[in-house]
Amino acid sequence: MRLLRQMKQSHLAELMGVDQATVSRWERGILDLSESQWISARRLLMGPFEPAQDAALKRLVESSTRKVHLVCDLTHRLLAASAPRQAEWRTGLSEFLGKSLRVYASPEILAADTALNDLGWYDGQLSSLEVNTGPNSDADLVILPGRMLWERLMLADGAPARLVTTIA
Repeated sequence: MRLLRQMKQSHLAELMGVDQATVSRWERGILDLSESQWISARRLLMGPFEPAQDAALKRLVESSTRKVHLVCDLTHRLLAASAPRQAEWRTGLSEFLGKSLRVYASPEILAADTALNDLGWYDGQLSSLEVNTGPNSDADLVILPGRMLWERLMLADGAPARLVTTIA
């Protein structure tokens, strides 16, 4: 299924939270997947594959009049951001695209992110969460105090994404 999706072992490894050698051992039958890994792999590799939907989602985020951005839910890499969100930042979008935003997170965001596993976020028990945040101390990517809505989405390649919208 991975080959049909034209997905590299390293990408599946990133999505599964393991290293590439582990994926290789699974595929060669040297190592068995745990029950939870099997469920995750099936979800990642057997879902619908519609790259056009990802392009449409990116356009919607970029054209939104709200403060919104889209990140990879596992790595926190920035995938897209609206103009109002970019207006809060003192450095251009190109400096952040494809890079993890986790290093810019406020203590409140880090605490909320850490609690996601216990809340069932990664098991599909929770698909959205409101988060209170305080300011961060970074001069380039400014985070203001407020309230955010996190929504979990799946991208065409099976990667989980997080849509972050300022709501107050």
